[in-house]
Amino acid sequence: MQLGLSVSDSDVSSFTPLVVLELADDTKAEAITWLLNRIRDKQQNGGAELLVNQLLFPAQDDQKPNPNVFVVGSTLQRLLNGAEDVGLFKEFQDGTMRGFTYANRESFNDFNEGFLSDAECQYIIKHELDTLRAKNEEHVPGYPKLKLYPGKSVVRRLQSKGVLNQYFPLHNKEDLKRLSFSWYKKFKLSFQPLDDIRHYFGEGLALYFGFLEYFTFALVPMALIGIPYYLFDWEDYDKYVLFAVFNLVWSTVFLEVWKRCSATLAYGWGTLSRKKAFEEPRAGFHGALGFNPVTGREEPVYPSSKRQLRIYLVSVPFVLLCLYLSFYVMMVYFDMEFWAINIYNEDPSIATSILLFVPSIIYAVVIEIMNLLYRFAAEFLTDWENHRLESSFQNHLVLKVLVFNFVNCFASLFYIAFVMQDMVLLRQSLATLLITSQILNQVMEAFLPYWLQRRRNKKVHKRMRRLMGDKELPLLGQVKLETEMNTYLGTFDDYLEQFLLFGYVSLFSCVYPLAAVLVVLNNITEVYSDAFKMCHVFKRPFSEPATNIGVWQLAFETMSIIAVVTNCALIGLSPQVKAYFPESDTQLILIVVAIEHVLLAFKFILAFVIPDVPKHIQVNLAKLEFDSLEAFKKRVTARLVQDPPESL
Repeated sequence: MQLGLSVSDSDVSSFTPLVVLELADDTKAEAITWLLNRIRDKQQNGGAELLVNQLLFPAQDDQKPNPNVFVVGSTLQRLLNGAEDVGLFKEFQDGTMRGFTYANRESFNDFNEGFLSDAECQYIIKHELDTLRAKNEEHVPGYPKLKLYPGKSVVRRLQSKGVLNQYFPLHNKEDLKRLSFSWYKKFKLSFQPLDDIRHYFGEGLALYFGFLEYFTFALVPMALIGIPYYLFDWEDYDKYVLFAVFNLVWSTVFLEVWKRCSATLAYGWGTLSRKKAFEEPRAGFHGALGFNPVTGREEPVYPSSKRQLRIYLVSVPFVLLCLYLSFYVMMVYFDMEFWAINIYNEDPSIATSILLFVPSIIYAVVIEIMNLLYRFAAEFLTDWENHRLESSFQNHLVLKVLVFNFVNCFASLFYIAFVMQDMVLLRQSLATLLITSQILNQVMEAFLPYWLQRRRNKKVHKRMRRLMGDKELPLLGQVKLETEMNTYLGTFDDYLEQFLLFGYVSLFSCVYPLAAVLVVLNNITEVYSDAFKMCHVFKRPFSEPATNIGVWQLAFETMSIIAVVTNCALIGLSPQVKAYFPESDTQLILIVVAIEHVLLAFKFILAFVIPDVPKHIQVNLAKLEFDSLEAFKKRVTARLVQDPPESL
């Protein structure tokens, strides 16, 4: 990264802008002056010690530009001190990953101008802004009702009350151009440049694309096996017993191997052994003022009992009501399906054969609409529950969304498979739901945002040319353009989509072997569309250090357990298996349940036998821990020698 920064704090006449900070256009002047002084002030005085300049946009005839847009940067020395504060891990001279310290900076490999990546520099600035705390101010200057108390995060307070509109990292045009060229501008069957993605966007996003790539390659064996099954044995359902058995083994091995891949990536990026930062309260968290028993600082306190009452008396009944509506819509879909089948039986023709697919297509569209509406309701409810930490908020939101999406997307397939026991209809419904949902996702996630962003870009470029004339002001144009871009809301929706696709493959692909093929094709286009969105449609997100895919690992493992039960039940429904038990359904059920328990036991044994972290990484982590203890002992010994304790 070409920082263009000096180690000297005195060299602040010009700096490379890294972060844009936009206040509301009617923000009081005294509040702006106070905030800028706090950002510029020295650390020992409670400031962030960052560099900040105001951007002045030319006036427009019909609209007054926001005068309260600022760019934030830093000196190199401040960034290096910040890297130590946030606990960044970098490669040491012996090849291990160690926590960076400014005192030992020369002992780290490649310590030069590009030592800190783009994403790391912007993450450090975000950390310093987020930890900028009120001192003795009782309120924000100019806003008597905007109360402050010692230790309160200034930026979070301003953001929660609408004084701070947004702050986001700027794109680096040269780095973005190189990344785009190596990532998605040339179609090639190869691995993604995960290190470059991590360098530019951070570990959290790089891990998502790493998982997407791994999932896609892991599906290739299933796709290769599924094609001949589909082409040669389509009407012979009995042969799908073997495919179901393969499905069981694949879903287990897939997740266990991913843990090792994830650990390898995280270790190479320095996040595997990195200590988790102390989590501050969410910006939207509110409550009566009290004391945090851990930090001793004043902050809002909200009784856990009230939150539990909100969850169990409001949120849970609402989710159950939504599930009931989902079942009701499912029964309407079956009525439509039976209506279409009756019409086809009365008058078989090309038109009526096409009509057979219409109910499934309509149902697939309705499912996507219901998922979208429920997502907004779930976010509102989770926010209303008033969770203190962002991690708790995300966990409760994920649980709500996963339960509803699972029922909404898969309930009809379970009903067809185990109540109606109509495998032909199951294949048709699965194929229609899968294809329709993939088409809708591509339109909503790729084509629509791309079209809207192109229109927005044209308007911004036209407006800036009209205002600036022949002047070359690339920074103003870039900031104006990125300010109006959509905000990337994180990898939640991306992981959710992959979770549902994994469900379609692991649960029912034995009756529709082409499911894996369709998911592979979808994920290939997903890589390119998601890469384009991140580079050109959304604002650049701040880096989020991550060691794994978090709660989604548990979600996928839960789905794999359900897949074991489902595939065993499908095997039990096979006419080939039923032929061995012509007179005793009870015996068949007991044997299927016994096999299911054996496979679940095998799954858990396999998870225990396969280490989550490769052996060589375990050795390096143990070595790092040993060296840290030895260094601590030496420091204690040196301190005792210099200042021996008084003898009793």
